[in-house]
Amino acid sequence: MNKTTIKPFAESCEINKYPILDVLKEVFTERKRVLEIASGTGQHAVHFGRELPHLTWQTSELVQNHAGIQAWLDEANLPNVLPPLAIDVNDASWPVTSVDAIFNANTVHIISWPEVEALFAHLARVIAPGGCVCFYGPYNYGGNFTSESNARFDEWLKSRNPDSGVRDFEAVNQLASSHELNLVRDIQMPINNRMLVWHAKLA
Repeated sequence: MNKTTIKPFAESCEINKYPILDVLKEVFTERKRVLEIASGTGQHAVHFGRELPHLTWQTSELVQNHAGIQAWLDEANLPNVLPPLAIDVNDASWPVTSVDAIFNANTVHIISWPEVEALFAHLARVIAPGGCVCFYGPYNYGGNFTSESNARFDEWLKSRNPDSGVRDFEAVNQLASSHELNLVRDIQMPINNRMLVWHAKLA
């Protein structure tokens, strides 16, 4: 990697990493290998990897974002946080085998619904029986926004990409259920976000 690569920074990651960590400390206690889907800047991976040393944290992203993530990893030098895999929901397969935990923050409202469907199909293929899947982000309930700020966020998302937008919890959970992921927790998080926790069916 070019040593002059500047670490990308997202203020939202800096704010939400603490409440997210509180949840992961609980739900990932018995887990060993985590696949983070769409690691973004790499801030989450470094923070969670440092605070949860019992986990092997596998980062992933589109190839164009790898250098920024690697800049964070190089500085942190954590033995349990691995360089990013090239993962795109539109790929036919992912370069990862079985993991017992999956984490994602703020993706399902960015990508199109067909891509959300593809994402869950991939999850079903790589999550181990009994594995834990955690998704963080905003959701609508009963077809309604949970706050005015989420409604404004949805408008902003659609102005950039009409196929994006805050998703309905019920639709996402039904999709998860169709892939034998059972919802075990729906946790209220700060700033009108949720953490959805599913467990994969045991073999």
